[in-house]
Amino acid sequence: MTEMLDKAMARAVEALRRHPSRAVKLFHHNDADGLSSAAILSCALDRTGFSVARVGLEKPYPPVLARIFQERGAVLIFADFAGRIAPRLAALNAGRNLVLILDHHPALPVTDPGVHHLNPELFGFRGDRDVSASTTCFRFADILDPVNHDLAYLAVTGAVGDGFYVNGRLAGLNRRAAVAAAEQGQLVIRPRIDGEDYDLQMAAHRGPVKDLAADLDVLGGMGFFQGGPEAGIRVCLEGFDADARRLRTHLADWRKALYRAEIERLQAGGLAATGRVQWFSVAGRFEGVGVKIIGDFCRFIRHRDFVDPCGYIAGFQPVPDHVPGLGPIGHDAVKVSMRVPPLLEGWIRAGRMPGLDRLLPEATEAVGGFVDACHSLAAATTVPPGRESRLIEALARLIPDQPERTA
Repeated sequence: MTEMLDKAMARAVEALRRHPSRAVKLFHHNDADGLSSAAILSCALDRTGFSVARVGLEKPYPPVLARIFQERGAVLIFADFAGRIAPRLAALNAGRNLVLILDHHPALPVTDPGVHHLNPELFGFRGDRDVSASTTCFRFADILDPVNHDLAYLAVTGAVGDGFYVNGRLAGLNRRAAVAAAEQGQLVIRPRIDGEDYDLQMAAHRGPVKDLAADLDVLGGMGFFQGGPEAGIRVCLEGFDADARRLRTHLADWRKALYRAEIERLQAGGLAATGRVQWFSVAGRFEGVGVKIIGDFCRFIRHRDFVDPCGYIAGFQPVPDHVPGLGPIGHDAVKVSMRVPPLLEGWIRAGRMPGLDRLLPEATEAVGGFVDACHSLAAATTVPPGRESRLIEALARLIPDQPERTA
């Protein structure tokens, strides 16, 4: 698996080096994994002599893609999304640009030689267990130039941010990145009874990796419209300065107030149930923050006692018609994010209940929505406004009444 992935990355590196343009347009996700990925690629490409223009995206919405692929003769890189829609990117590109996709979500292959789909899912790895987008980007950067081996700590940061562990430990390629960081003195791996803890030991970063990842999630999600993603990338590479600390504190306080008020509303009967799906909409109450936050909120409540431990969680948030760096995008949609409580997570991991990567794409496509990045335990899509109830009904029809019996 690893050899085939590395060969594909080596071919992409060769295509990048041969390309006449020294300018790269990098489109990346805005969570800890996406910001770590962007930091890795920005640093590695800069070291190789490329200039990098970055745009943080919450999702590669269709009108955004249409605008991006007006380019000709460009180098376009997508990090931490676009794996599932790679064929759409290839069709839009029509051979005009060099395209690299560095993702870890369930993916579809492409045959266009101008589109290098470097998703480990296509090479036998699991993106919700073995490899994050940041680890994918780190592996690419290491092949681009071994000097980039010093970016291993950022691969670990993104992996911890996504939170996909095996028995409380990073696994697969994520584990290799952690070992690489530890061997360079960047990271200390601390065993515990139920897994491992990961602590950074660097001049710019000291303390638990999970704390840095949490800060990046706040900056990128809550601060999506306030320069948070760019601040997060700088933090990845340089550490916190006074301005970044002030922004993080402001955003964290804002999130705390939003979450407290929304939990009170859900506890007062705001959490609806249709079959095995429990769902809610924040309507305009999360206005001013990125739609990544609805997923973070679903994750935040999945342990709460007002949540059915056997039910899938779905939250809706309207998508703003504006992307920093791009302006108005003409996209009228509602985002749905889904998470699962711990008991249901165990059933999904054991194969006794279907994962979100199977359920949400099928239900979304049934109501005319847009599907990209979905994992088995965390997933998000968008649907046209007014179709939220139809989506929930479609989900409920797909979910069995009871988990399958174990052998």
